[in-house]
Amino acid sequence: MKAYALKAHIRNTGSDLQRIGRSRNWQLKANRQQLLEIIDIIHREDEQTWLWLAKLLKSHSEDITHDELLAIARRKPGITVNELLTRTDCTLAQARTVIDELEGLD
Repeated sequence: MKAYALKAHIRNTGSDLQRIGRSRNWQLKANRQQLLEIIDIIHREDEQTWLWLAKLLKSHSEDITHDELLAIARRKPGITVNELLTRTDCTLAQARTVIDELEGLD
């Protein structure tokens, strides 16, 4: 049942998730921001059978911008540097800069 909820969350991001014909294959059409939201949703739900998708989406996404990192960090107050690194695959310097900026240390 959790898979249905995850699919609903993914569709709520505005992305297009649909089954290809009658096969078991699915097609996802999403922009960069939607992909980041989907990766975040999968990690938040902590559904082990979907973590492969988050990893795949991360590997196919381009480098993350500073503004995107800020948006992710703002959505989750109290996010740690390690958690930001894990969720976004950014560099340590990028993560520290974002956290410092949010804490007003820059």
